[in-house]
Amino acid sequence: MTLASPMTSTTHTEVQRDGYALLRGVIPTDWLDSLRTAFDRGVIPVDQWPVRRGHDWRHSLLDLDPTIQAMCRLPLLLATVGELVGETFFLSQVEGREPLQDGGHQGLHRDLSAQRPGDTVVALAFFDDYGPDNGATRLVPSSHRPADAPFGTIDDERAEQIAGHAGDILVFDADLLHAACLNKTGARRRSALFTYFAAPLYETHLRTAKLRSVRMDTSDRFDRFGRVA
Repeated sequence: MTLASPMTSTTHTEVQRDGYALLRGVIPTDWLDSLRTAFDRGVIPVDQWPVRRGHDWRHSLLDLDPTIQAMCRLPLLLATVGELVGETFFLSQVEGREPLQDGGHQGLHRDLSAQRPGDTVVALAFFDDYGPDNGATRLVPSSHRPADAPFGTIDDERAEQIAGHAGDILVFDADLLHAACLNKTGARRRSALFTYFAAPLYETHLRTAKLRSVRMDTSDRFDRFGRVA
């Protein structure tokens, strides 16, 4: 579903049913140049990351940038994450990603919850306009429950292609079927991918943080309504 204002009782239900929300124009316009600069400054060749990265993507290390951190704490974003997680949570990781020309295509997949359905939520913040021509995400609404349900050709037919403008943020349950599409034109599609975990996963997060190139402080806690806990 699409959100552009604080959630109501109706949108609470729809977010839980669909497993995602597309927050239109939630990033302040005057932040976008700073976010793009942070992305470009943080780009690192794929062979210099601790773990393997796709060669048809540009990857950026940007989690210490103050505007990036402010973006990850936007009130509507945190409220949406809290609705999906359903308990106290924390920001675990932030990484910049951009599909290169003729790259970026993925098959539908789930990022998978860690210990229980709903304990992991992913957000994708767009710094450039995005759509089917430059690698935007497609997803299958309501495919997150049950989290271990098999999927196949029929889900490809049900997948919806999202499109929009710089400043939008897509928020989704990690178990929702989703995938990037091919960047056919080579037009820029810079984004930040960030992950939120339910609070009980913090010790597990710390054990792998260095491998995932996490440098930021991850000690902040937010309650299920998105407020600082």
